[in-house]
Amino acid sequence: MSKKWRKRLVKFLIFDLSLIIILLSSGLIYQQISSSQDEKTFTPPGKLYEVHGDKMHLYTGGEGDVTVVLASGWGTADPYVDYYPLYEKLAPYTKFAVYDRFGYGYSDRTDKKRDVDTVADELHELLQVSGQKPPYVLVAHSLGSLETLRFAQKYPDLVKGIVMIDGGSPEYYEKDEDNLADTIAGFGNQFRIKTGLFRLSMQVPAVVDASNANRNALKLVPEDLRKVDKTALLLNYGNANTIDELREMQANAKVVVDHKQPLPFPLTILTADYFGKAEPDWTKTQSEFQSWSTLSKQVTVKDTEHYIHQYHPDIAADEILKIVKK
Repeated sequence: MSKKWRKRLVKFLIFDLSLIIILLSSGLIYQQISSSQDEKTFTPPGKLYEVHGDKMHLYTGGEGDVTVVLASGWGTADPYVDYYPLYEKLAPYTKFAVYDRFGYGYSDRTDKKRDVDTVADELHELLQVSGQKPPYVLVAHSLGSLETLRFAQKYPDLVKGIVMIDGGSPEYYEKDEDNLADTIAGFGNQFRIKTGLFRLSMQVPAVVDASNANRNALKLVPEDLRKVDKTALLLNYGNANTIDELREMQANAKVVVDHKQPLPFPLTILTADYFGKAEPDWTKTQSEFQSWSTLSKQVTVKDTEHYIHQYHPDIAADEILKIVKK
């Protein structure tokens, strides 16, 4: 290779490296400025309460002597928006409370480990300091089943009943070895979050639609709240608390299983049919989930994905209210 070509190659490499540095710097700045702007408009619809030294968000509504406590599934960026179709059905008949675990919605992020006892105790303290009076009907979606069951194990006198909205059984989670936490915490995913690539991709309507595909495209949620949901995702996706929840999943499930005793109050298990494409293991463990209570029943909800309350909130509300009125 001649000296002339070597000089040209060096110039090309320098140019390419400079371009990469400029693009990365621009992405980092774009992400920081956009996040800062989002945080200014992302105001809590409910109230913030100090729990274990950090601020936790709670949104309440309705009236009544029983409080329906709504626990979101893993990765649900804004439970206030996600549960909208359900609590709108509940509000005329009972009091409800939607809470954000740390790392979700409008709550702070915490440096405390996301073990199930800590999460259950945080919920207990939140309900106390916010003045939510028992008895509670606990409602849990997906992975929220673990903290809900652990709460019921630790504070059984406060609980009137439980409704699982396609909530996974502890036995299912104890055997689940998917390393989703490694994927979300991995370099590639964190790189696209921090450099603004994830944020940029979420400006494409098709990408947003894909991210909401198993939530019925949020068709039952008002347009202004869909925008709030997108902002919550951009601010909360891939944070350390949500990743730690996944890392602790099997250990948390084991804690709940190790303390298993048939619960003395009603347990209703709403199971999605996944439009006829449910996984056999999930279907089997959903049926076996009934062993967790002496007063249990399973209801298979047809024509729905994992987020049953986004497809058929009326069915979920009816089953919840049956327990409220007992």
